[in-house]
Amino acid sequence: MLMQEIMTLIQDPAAWVALITLVVMEIVLGIDNLIFISILTNKLPPQHREKARKIGIGLALVMRLVLLGTIAWIVQLTEPLFEAFGHGFSWKDLILIAGGLFLVWKATKEIHHSVDPEDHGEDFIASSATTGFASAIGQILLLDLVFSVDSIITAVGMTPHLPIMVVAVVAAVTVMLVAATPLANFIERNPTIVMLALAFLLMIGTTLIADGMGFHVPKGYVYAAMAFSALVEVLNMFARNARKRKRGGAH
Repeated sequence: MLMQEIMTLIQDPAAWVALITLVVMEIVLGIDNLIFISILTNKLPPQHREKARKIGIGLALVMRLVLLGTIAWIVQLTEPLFEAFGHGFSWKDLILIAGGLFLVWKATKEIHHSVDPEDHGEDFIASSATTGFASAIGQILLLDLVFSVDSIITAVGMTPHLPIMVVAVVAAVTVMLVAATPLANFIERNPTIVMLALAFLLMIGTTLIADGMGFHVPKGYVYAAMAFSALVEVLNMFARNARKRKRGGAH
């Protein structure tokens, strides 16, 4: 039965369009998760970073596949549990709010440490080594759950075909796995990018809270703002490098 469905989907152009659209959507949704994993694992000792990234992204894949196997239960997460402030809150809403609050807290804490490294007598970079491996994996797992629920509910809303969802999720997580180390290294080499990435996490956390409270913010606006900010920062980096080369040539 499953093989017959797969063969039918392979021959259906509409299924290919749905697959490509969903893969792109899952990759875009995975950016949030990837930024968080990159920032968090960069606080680990260098010898543990790549292992933590692979474990974190591997757990994201496992969690998404497990959730795909419980689609009937996942769909029920959108059913209202209670009503408050004129909005019916579901399990999905509560998960998004909890995840958003965690992201806002984490990003605010990291921004505070970056802006005021002398606070509590600690240097931000020196204190980064104190982040435990198990603690990092636990935090990654927590955010994996939030982003996985959001990802799977999005997938269910875009196609009713489980094989398409599985392929899209595996493809998106594979892209995350390939991009994780280069992105983390790029963030580490450019301190201003760290602040920009933390600002992204703060915005993503706020968006999750707003979604959970019933105020839907179109993700296209959020990602467009992130892309524009990243472009401005890239131009700033080019300008700084040009000034450095000019000063070097002057000597």
